[in-house]
Amino acid sequence: MGRFSIYGGMVMDPILLDIPEQFETERLLLRAPQNGDGAMVNEAIRESFEFLHEWMKWADHIPETEETEANARKHRANFLLRDTFTFYILDKLSGEFKGTCSLVRADWQVRRFEIGYWIRQSAARQGFMSEAVDGVTQFAFKNLQANRIEIRCDTRNSASCRVAERCGYHLEAILINNFIDPAGDLRDDCLYAKVRLKNGSFGYPTLTSK
Repeated sequence: MGRFSIYGGMVMDPILLDIPEQFETERLLLRAPQNGDGAMVNEAIRESFEFLHEWMKWADHIPETEETEANARKHRANFLLRDTFTFYILDKLSGEFKGTCSLVRADWQVRRFEIGYWIRQSAARQGFMSEAVDGVTQFAFKNLQANRIEIRCDTRNSASCRVAERCGYHLEAILINNFIDPAGDLRDDCLYAKVRLKNGSFGYPTLTSK
């Protein structure tokens, strides 16, 4: 069944859209998960568990390889269903798995998406995540015709905030008491946004661009 577009008329069911499963940036290959990816992802999680657990609610335990493989297959299935778009970040030269950068919470009527990401500890602070987020942002505007992309992160997570800011996202709001962190505490979110402007470019409205 088609869906109603904010521009009027019906739009194609997202599952029928032809969407690339991979793309490259300067240093990285970003691709959809594949069967057999669980081992390399599990290695990164084990290396970085303490580093990730402070911020990632899903990282509540160190998973077995089979659990990570099952998650990789679910991520692939969701990609094909056009529910979420998880990209595994790989070094173009070495093939090393660096982390993930995903488009989630898709609203196909508005064409609004949210970017979520994590990086293994050994790859942090080298600009890889900013490169990946910028690439996924461009991918969403080009291939998904996104009108709005959001990034949300704990107000205390300065590294994640810097990624959003480096990629040209605008701090639109602080959402008070918006989520529970891995320690069980009520926390605040930074809400960053980037939108399609009326002139066709991507950024955030100013007095002259509205």
